[in-house]
Amino acid sequence: MSKLDYCFSNDYMVLRPDRASPFDLLHLLFSPKVGRNKAVDCFTSTEIRSFPRRLALFLNLLLQILLLSLAGPVAAIGAAVELALNFVDNVLHGKMEYPDRSSASYRSLTGLIDRRVDLDRSIAPADSRHHAALCVMASKVAYENEAFIRDVVTRRWQMEFVKFYNCWNEFESAYTAQAFVFCDKAGPDAELVVVAFRGTPAFDAARWRADLDPSWYKVPRLGRAHAAYTHALGAQRNMGWPKWVEHIKGKPQKVYAYYTIRDAVKGLLEASPKARLLVTGHGSGGALAVLFATVMAYHREKAVMDRLAGVYTFGQPQVGDAMLAMFAERNLDRPKKRHFRFTYAGDPLPRLPGVGSPAHFLHFGLCLHFDVSYNLKVFTEIPGETASPSSSAAGFVASRVNAARELARSAYLGYRRGGYFREGWELLLMRVLAVPLPGLPFHRAHDYVNGVALAARIPKDE
Repeated sequence: MSKLDYCFSNDYMVLRPDRASPFDLLHLLFSPKVGRNKAVDCFTSTEIRSFPRRLALFLNLLLQILLLSLAGPVAAIGAAVELALNFVDNVLHGKMEYPDRSSASYRSLTGLIDRRVDLDRSIAPADSRHHAALCVMASKVAYENEAFIRDVVTRRWQMEFVKFYNCWNEFESAYTAQAFVFCDKAGPDAELVVVAFRGTPAFDAARWRADLDPSWYKVPRLGRAHAAYTHALGAQRNMGWPKWVEHIKGKPQKVYAYYTIRDAVKGLLEASPKARLLVTGHGSGGALAVLFATVMAYHREKAVMDRLAGVYTFGQPQVGDAMLAMFAERNLDRPKKRHFRFTYAGDPLPRLPGVGSPAHFLHFGLCLHFDVSYNLKVFTEIPGETASPSSSAAGFVASRVNAARELARSAYLGYRRGGYFREGWELLLMRVLAVPLPGLPFHRAHDYVNGVALAARIPKDE
């Protein structure tokens, strides 16, 4: 595929691990002329004279190549592990039956680690935590299959399930974005319309690669946007973000996330005059959520943006540069704050991609940060994001101390706060292993659910 066919911007840099040969990797190390390198899509005249930047791109490409080669085996192992755990779960509940992956009782690893799906009914609609609590649980449930999600929304939450979306990626020729939409009430009585994007599944090495990828496009009026999330959300080859596109003719199952979900949301808001919109996601789902709202502002969807109540992201990675940050803040946080970006302790995903072109990626808006004791503090950046916590002996020791604290906290919370905070054996085992191997239970929705539930309030006007 030629660079012209692959790209839609006049300023871009997209890493291509699928085309990188050993010669291309060595060329990247020793030649500043990256525009002539098959492993990097950019203008042929592009040069990077900084060796540290080229080295960072080289290492990132190596890691992406490794993850791509492992994608098949990791997916197979993951499917087997989830199937075995679901079978054990059936046996423990007295059901001697083979698990059905498409059933409402089948859980992903995320759902097995944290079995909570019920909303905290003690958090009333007037509570400052209400939207965050609904969004964090929706973000966690988004990892499950359609039948499971439908059952939770309709039976457990007593809300109106609208639709589950499995969306096509034009650039990767694969389904790489999943989301579901629901309303708090049926029909015109709805007061909330919620869009929840799925994050990266536990055993999807191809999506791990996308989270690490520092590739970007510069979109006119918007700024530099993360390429992998731009692809997944439904950008069009050679066109980028036109306001309208036709879905793939003759293949109704191949729909683009942004366009399909945007049109569904517009219809729901038109039918429900009192309804307001919430958009949410955990991890890469949070990246899709904030980009979804930002592109709606880019397309001047004023009727929808006026009714946007909030974008709640949990462990969201970086999605753009300073220009995109200013655009998003201008449209999401004025006249009042509507982008709430939660981070937790040592969760590494909010620090990604953070490689190759550091100046191109940064966070925007205030960071609502939970420490290892679930104390909530407000920052303008993630604490410690300017330095690697494991790059020194002190960081090495601190990471193990934090893992031990998390293990002790887990036992304490279950005893002190009751069954809602009691952790299952799967997560407890991971926490035990994390003491010698810190980071093993990293980036779990579990800690964000706990943090929101334990917060005294969610600050919205700082």
